[in-house]
Amino acid sequence: MIRLLPSSTTLPALLVAVGALLLGPCSTPSAFAQAKKPEAKKEEPKAAAPAKPAAIDKINDWGVYAVGAGKAKACYVMAEPKERAPKTLKRDPGYIFITQRPGEGVRNEVSVVMGFDVKTDSAPKAEIGSVSFAMIAKGANLWLKNPAQEGDFVAALRKSPRLIVKADSLRGNTTTDTYALAGVGAALDRAGKECQ
Repeated sequence: MIRLLPSSTTLPALLVAVGALLLGPCSTPSAFAQAKKPEAKKEEPKAAAPAKPAAIDKINDWGVYAVGAGKAKACYVMAEPKERAPKTLKRDPGYIFITQRPGEGVRNEVSVVMGFDVKTDSAPKAEIGSVSFAMIAKGANLWLKNPAQEGDFVAALRKSPRLIVKADSLRGNTTTDTYALAGVGAALDRAGKECQ
């Protein structure tokens, strides 16, 4: 199932949205949804926003997060790109997430937020060393085109110093995000222990 993340948001709001997506629908509106809610004429009591997931560990550029409990528990590692090209292009922050949801049998689910809507008929890709992985786009989000390659993708991350993600925007700009991979193996191991 494809999980969508908001394409323009701040890191705290993104973490709230990720937590809500990983746990499924919640009974309180997210900060993202509240921003779009029209103002009421009378003062109404506000519902509390879901708590921002707290990092349980930080290893180099990689944060390790856990949300939920029991079968609904999800753990993920997240990083921002170290370099973004072209530098003159204005766009929202980018992120990569690698998620574990053992209650659903999900391991190493890879998703990338580009910070702009990706051209649907383009061919985004991720390059790790000499290996290239085809990706698919939905809005600002990317996933591996072949989910069966997620294990190979994560194994390649552990052996390489960098990940390069290339995608074309709706306006035709070709963009490149470069992620540093130092510490990704230890971060993945920590998330795996948290979500066994």
